[in-house]
Amino acid sequence: MGQLIEKMALQHSYQVVYIQDFKFSRGSINQASVAIVFSTPDAVIENIEYAFKHNLNVVCGSTGWLKDYKKVTQMTKQSKCGFLYASNFSIGVNVLFEMNRKLAHTMKSLNDYEVSITETHHTEKLDKPSGTAITLAEDLVHIHQLQNWTIQKASKDELQINSHRKAKVMGDHQITYNSEIDELSIVHKAHNRNGFAHGALIAAKWIEHKIGIFNMSDVLSDTLSN
Repeated sequence: MGQLIEKMALQHSYQVVYIQDFKFSRGSINQASVAIVFSTPDAVIENIEYAFKHNLNVVCGSTGWLKDYKKVTQMTKQSKCGFLYASNFSIGVNVLFEMNRKLAHTMKSLNDYEVSITETHHTEKLDKPSGTAITLAEDLVHIHQLQNWTIQKASKDELQINSHRKAKVMGDHQITYNSEIDELSIVHKAHNRNGFAHGALIAAKWIEHKIGIFNMSDVLSDTLSN
């Protein structure tokens, strides 16, 4: 993702002034105004803290670290910087998030239907289920008043997430409402990773001079209203 973001940034006339990987760093962070963080879960907090120490707003697309989200929100407030996290920066996926919430509100009183999520990603993806599936699931758990989500066999009061790993699948997510009579689904399929990188760059431009904690709904609200 880091390499793709750099490539697309240069194609869209963004300046890439600093790159840090676990093996090397290049450029000067002092010339930057926004940091985009895509790293392994164990490096996320350190990278965000490093950016805040240099007074940089942060756009974070790493997943698998949300147990420390409260800590990061505290760091953001102390730094007086801006922080935006998204489990998925794809514009299409963020439209899916909105559709998921609206459909859930429509379906919540129809007790004949059972809702579930299925997600499929490439075999190199470390976290399971995906951060995108978790975002979808948390909205469904809240709206349908379920106890929790699980990747194991779900009980009556739990939401089932079916996670699959297959070669060369960029990211497929499907929300399904199933009954004895019929089935209703909404689906998003990523053809490549370009949408993730493009969305992260849009978010980076949007957050540049802002202070506080944001998400992609904030970005889309501004983008669609202009």
